[in-house]
Amino acid sequence: MTDGLAFAGRFLLAILLILGAFQKLGDASGAMGLLANWGLPAFLVYPALAFNAVAGAALLAGWQTRPIALLAAAYCAVTSIFHYIPEDPWQMSIFVKNWSIAGGFLMLAAYGPGRYSIDAH
Repeated sequence: MTDGLAFAGRFLLAILLILGAFQKLGDASGAMGLLANWGLPAFLVYPALAFNAVAGAALLAGWQTRPIALLAAAYCAVTSIFHYIPEDPWQMSIFVKNWSIAGGFLMLAAYGPGRYSIDAH
């Protein structure tokens, strides 16, 4: 049961990243707006898109899981800053959600991908 749950958790975290890449690919304007609010160049959305896609695919396969999970935890922590808009309850819920997801990635880094992964073979 442990390996099945590890796979399910890794799958859900990976899909979150992959869907984030597709969202940015389909309409990057929201992410670009958040970057602009912080005075950062809008083109930074494209490295974020690439990270989402590559990290999501690697985690889905269970390849280099621990280091990728650590990077993804850091990514969630850093990107949470863009959602720190106290007057906007929706953005604040995303801010908190990012920290919770970072926690999931840290658990994945700590305990590994489980048996159903490239790392296990």
